[in-house]
Amino acid sequence: MTTEGETTKPARSARRAVAGRLSWGLADQAASSLSNFAVGIYVARSLGLTAFGVFSLAWVTYGVVLNVSRGLATDPLVVRFSGVPEASWRTAVARSSGTSLGVGAVIGAVCLVAGLGIGGDLGTAFAGLGVVLPGLLLQDAWRYAFFAAGDGRKAFVNDVVWGVALVPAMVVAAHVGTVTAFLLAWGGSAAVAAGYGCLQSGIRPRPAGVREWHRDHRDLGYRYLVENVGVSGASQLRAYGLGAIVGVGAVGEIRGAELLLGPFLAVLMGLSLVTVAEAARVLRHAPRRLGTFCLLLGGGQAVGALSWGAALLLVPDRLGELVLGDVWSSASELIVPVTLGVAGAGLGTGAAAGLRALAAARRSLRCQMFASACYVIGGIGGAVVGGTVGSAWGVAAAAACGSAVWWLQLRSALREHHPSIPEVRTP
Repeated sequence: MTTEGETTKPARSARRAVAGRLSWGLADQAASSLSNFAVGIYVARSLGLTAFGVFSLAWVTYGVVLNVSRGLATDPLVVRFSGVPEASWRTAVARSSGTSLGVGAVIGAVCLVAGLGIGGDLGTAFAGLGVVLPGLLLQDAWRYAFFAAGDGRKAFVNDVVWGVALVPAMVVAAHVGTVTAFLLAWGGSAAVAAGYGCLQSGIRPRPAGVREWHRDHRDLGYRYLVENVGVSGASQLRAYGLGAIVGVGAVGEIRGAELLLGPFLAVLMGLSLVTVAEAARVLRHAPRRLGTFCLLLGGGQAVGALSWGAALLLVPDRLGELVLGDVWSSASELIVPVTLGVAGAGLGTGAAAGLRALAAARRSLRCQMFASACYVIGGIGGAVVGGTVGSAWGVAAAAACGSAVWWLQLRSALREHHPSIPEVRTP
């Protein structure tokens, strides 16, 4: 006969395992965000608002390409190969990482040619971005691969290697003193970490397996591609629209406000690395608990964002100027709307993780397209009405609307789902 104490031991062990994986996700994102935060702060302080706006446009473009890679390569990997036998995982990772490397090479070449054609500071920055995209995307692919395997420690170590390599690269970039130099330093150090990821995993990316990977996972990959590009594409359209309506400096102001929320965004992004994988595990082992898991996840992130934003309102101007320099005065006016926007987005990520775990790609695609449309309309429409501040409030309203739709779709998907263990595919 099994005693009550014996039955609770597996549950406690499972909770400890989940907590451990989430902790590594937070630690990994902290390491990654620290390097990104350092680059952003240095550019903001050293090169002024206009140069910071150019840097921000290149950064937003990188976000679009990163989401293309994730939609085609790493999102299907996490959904279908989290917690599977090692042999299946290794074969899938070789093809998935090869896909990320291929995306970086193709789009990087486009950015390089386009940047050389545009010319000027902006064109040079985009050309530099094109050079470093393959390394950036491959490094990101290793992180998701390690988390799919439940080994977040390796992802953390990889990001630490990136941060260490970034230090001498930043010193060189500081002597050059241009946006392009900092982009090359940031992306070049990522390429070092990407190479180290090959040693950590013992896996070589297989670009030749791209076609086979797409064939086996196109039912998810193409929908996640559109969904992810909807997220970053909306951000890019809003940035370009804001720059055209208000000026490139306005893009720097928005980015400066987002940097103030950097530590919390690091937590949110760190959780996002593992939440889909954890939601998939919950679905396999305790499907009726998926809704509660997603609610705790989203609600916790929303409360965290509001708490961090409230703390930022208490920061004295002298300290803010020490961090952001001349960008502080304009960025500080955007703390309230940017915080509300992040809180709304955080609440919606809980539902998004649930839909991903359910492989409800059609529902998540509809949600993301709606949320992205709201983001563009709110961000650009707000800029027309009220400049930079109006754009920030428009995005906050859009985040609230998008979050509501995510949760409505998750509720419908949970009602349709029957408590069966989903099939695990092998490559």
